[in-house]
Amino acid sequence: MKRRTFLAGVGGGIFALIGAGTLVYSQIPVIPKRPEPDAKTAIGWISFNNNRFSLTLPRVEMGQNIATGLKQIACTELGADWDRVDVAFHDTGMDRVKATVGSESMMLFAEPLAQACASLRDALEAGRDSGEIAVTPRPGSELRAMKKCGYIGRSPEIVQGQDIVTGRPLYAGDVMRSGQLFGRVLRAPESVERSTRPLSWNADDARTVPGFVAIVEDCGPAIGKAQGLGIVAERSGALDAIAEALAVSWDVTGTPENVDIQETIDIDANLAAGGLPHSVLDGVPEDGKYDVDQRLDVPLAAHSPIEPRVAVAEWQGGALTVWSGTQDAFYVRDVLLDAFGADGVTLQSMRVGGGFGGKVSATVELEAAALARGVGAPVKVQWTRAQEFTLGYHRPPASHRVRARVFDGKVTDWDHGQVSSHIFFTSAVAPKWMQRATDALIGDDGVARGMVPPYALGRARAAYDVKRLAVHTAAWRGLGAGPNGLAIECAMDEAARVANEDPLEFRLKHIDDRLLRAVLQRVAEISDWEHPPCYEDGLRKGRGIACGIYKGTSYAAVVADVAVEDNGATKVEKLWCAHDCGMVVNPDQVRAQCEGNLAWSIGMIFTDNLPTDKGVVMAQTFIDAPIPRNSDVPDMVIELVESARAPQGAGETAIVAGPAAIANAIRAATGVRIEQFPLKQGDLAV
Repeated sequence: MKRRTFLAGVGGGIFALIGAGTLVYSQIPVIPKRPEPDAKTAIGWISFNNNRFSLTLPRVEMGQNIATGLKQIACTELGADWDRVDVAFHDTGMDRVKATVGSESMMLFAEPLAQACASLRDALEAGRDSGEIAVTPRPGSELRAMKKCGYIGRSPEIVQGQDIVTGRPLYAGDVMRSGQLFGRVLRAPESVERSTRPLSWNADDARTVPGFVAIVEDCGPAIGKAQGLGIVAERSGALDAIAEALAVSWDVTGTPENVDIQETIDIDANLAAGGLPHSVLDGVPEDGKYDVDQRLDVPLAAHSPIEPRVAVAEWQGGALTVWSGTQDAFYVRDVLLDAFGADGVTLQSMRVGGGFGGKVSATVELEAAALARGVGAPVKVQWTRAQEFTLGYHRPPASHRVRARVFDGKVTDWDHGQVSSHIFFTSAVAPKWMQRATDALIGDDGVARGMVPPYALGRARAAYDVKRLAVHTAAWRGLGAGPNGLAIECAMDEAARVANEDPLEFRLKHIDDRLLRAVLQRVAEISDWEHPPCYEDGLRKGRGIACGIYKGTSYAAVVADVAVEDNGATKVEKLWCAHDCGMVVNPDQVRAQCEGNLAWSIGMIFTDNLPTDKGVVMAQTFIDAPIPRNSDVPDMVIELVESARAPQGAGETAIVAGPAAIANAIRAATGVRIEQFPLKQGDLAV
């Protein structure tokens, strides 16, 4: 028995018709299943036919160019020329693979793929060119792809690179099915935590719009508590006019909690009210005055992908096929099955035009499936930029207080507290009762990520709390590691000033990890740390440094130079980054990941902010929620410090150090410690 059938039978109205047929879907969320990859599973990723190899990518390609990296692994282990290995994206017909999250692709998938390719190579060398192959695992030291040989350590032609720049269809938005229509689900301009549903609309006026096809009342599950009204047109350009002509009136009930975000997460108010329930470090600092006592607040921030989320859905009989730019095809497939009870659902993963943790949950896929079912034709749904901001989930805001005591040049006591909102147990999926249970029992490790400092700090305590907000929050580019790294590294810089020591030398005195020490020393060398930029007339200049460890496996250190005009206008003049993610399969792509993180670092300091009012995201365009422009991004020097370790994560590592290096450079240039981000020009005016 399907879960939703069981609930319908025993729940006495869990599924009921509202108004003219809008379905209330299950509020019991589908739990993601994310198995770890192994060699036995990996044999299903690689095949041989007609003297060619086919690699079905077990990861989603979203610009990190993992298709290229895993093809390098396959070609090297197989001993095959680059042009003999074809790459295809997976659908949900293959064995389940883990979501593309957490900078895990090379770290978790490279060796299983190499093991499978080695067994396939052995079979071919033994004269077997058909049938199934069993993987015979061997030590990693015997795998070609785990050494610097073949295509490893090189930067061959990017898979699909020419297709991208020549405009060949690659994305879900490019899919065109026979008879395809275009749809949108309208929702009330209210907090998604407020119960809303369409009350009335002007159908007659909507039907007069050229290209109008249908109004669909049963348009899929709510987003939060926001029920929608679907519209379908012959062309996408008609959707705005149809929506305007409909002039929907909304039934709005209930008051969302915690609409005043800053008041809700205020660290000092929460500490005064009784402390923080979730411990990360349980040392006991001594009582007394602290030498460093720093407040730091980061706001809500959007993922801002180039591609707003999009899906195409088609029903054939009782079976559903969906093409989607999602980071987790299998989870979205499971959600579709749960929502529609279809005879079968196949989800074809497509290239994603930017994900950053923001395209994991099911949204447009549900909308497209419901609209396609309602009109009996394939339907494409692509969110507008405004919908991306108002209906998506975002980086949670966080309020930090970090205190440190310094004696004889060392930090003897450390106390870091923060209040934020949910990341792993996001309100976008988890109902309030489930969040209350997880809050009470286990907290949210996404919020805690990066709260353990990479230093030996004596008596150290770190704790946090999470609050359900009127705006949905979840994973964003390193989860808590970016804001936590910013708070920790700014406090370490202040501690170095208390000790009257160079920030580099002060950090080195507190580092026991040789790999972290190595990247910190290397970034100092390539930046000529001892010779910072000099002041000029009307231009204050400064240099900052920061470092960190991501998920215990990857290391980064960053130096930033900034220049600040008398009116407060600030520009990052240059960035240096030393990065250790173990063996580097593709140097160009790892450098590209570092560059992307450093661009995000600039955003965290200068632009990231998603304005809200009474729990409603107010941003409609990038004017309202800007991202760094090309002119904001300076020259970058990226040095890869390789170790003998297997490949580790590279996608998010530099975010632990980049923002704080910039903030520390501003402190060096101006004497001002920024506590409220993003920086406003007037904060630094003289």
